[in-house]
Amino acid sequence: MTVEATTERVLRLLALLQRRPSWTAADLAAELGVTDRCVRRDVRRLRALGYPVHAVPGVGGGYQLGAGTRLPPLLLDDEEAIATAVSLRLASGGTIAGAGEAALRALTKLDQVMPARLRAEVRAVHGSTETLMGPVAEIDAEVLVTLARACRDAVRVRFTYEARNGGQHERTVEPVRMVTTGRRWYLMAWDVDRDDWRTFRLDRMAAAFATTWRFRAREHPDPVAFVQRAVTEASYRYLARARVRATVDQVREVVPPQVGRVEDDRDGWCVLVVGGERLDWLAAHLARLSYEVEVVEPPELRDAAALLARRLAAMAGTASPDSV
Repeated sequence: MTVEATTERVLRLLALLQRRPSWTAADLAAELGVTDRCVRRDVRRLRALGYPVHAVPGVGGGYQLGAGTRLPPLLLDDEEAIATAVSLRLASGGTIAGAGEAALRALTKLDQVMPARLRAEVRAVHGSTETLMGPVAEIDAEVLVTLARACRDAVRVRFTYEARNGGQHERTVEPVRMVTTGRRWYLMAWDVDRDDWRTFRLDRMAAAFATTWRFRAREHPDPVAFVQRAVTEASYRYLARARVRATVDQVREVVPPQVGRVEDDRDGWCVLVVGGERLDWLAAHLARLSYEVEVVEPPELRDAAALLARRLAAMAGTASPDSV
């Protein structure tokens, strides 16, 4: 048997091991059209290449592909290769500092070994796609990794945090979960000094490090709901509540979670909670919804909506400018 045939068979074996959690030697031999002894030799070849193939003895046992101490080469089928290339292309413009360059390097390596027919498909997707993004807050990848490990290991974290007014303070927290809105990353944590739950923007953190102090996990609010409430309500001058004649899902299709919070209500209505620095902006934001809207609070928002209505009527030529 030639070296090329052996290599092809080993790659087929690797693909089979990646397809499902466990295989018996007999099943692998049948799939590959070889003997059990040949399967054992090919398993040794994969192990020599760095693939951790485990042999589980007994009834129901077999060969399993596990996680190793180093990253071996990956075997991708056509669909997986295209999906990976497109994902790396999108990641090259992400919010994590350094990730864009790493994604670009990985994409270059993948493009170099990709067959011409797949390369053409990937480039067709890239050539017909544009990414529309607003300004994003770039964060340090080391901060992200530090916080992820601290959440996993339940250890306290210290960092320097820049407040909204520009001042910097040392904070010690017990991290629970990170939440991303697409544009920003947030950490929900128990603030040890303030004895309360807080949210922190990762792009405002510096010199973050995990301590050796392990903490006992305490009951906590839902991280996603807590962060959403913080980013849509707590930091704004005005907080508007309005009833909308639509379902929760219909309103969520046009109001991103980082902009407003939607709650179910009665009789086919829902409640939209949204914050803003200006009442005229809030009135315009609610007016653009394609549904009937009733302002609940604050009362001043009704006056802002009335002023907006007069201005729009004047723009449309249905009212005198003197009434604006």
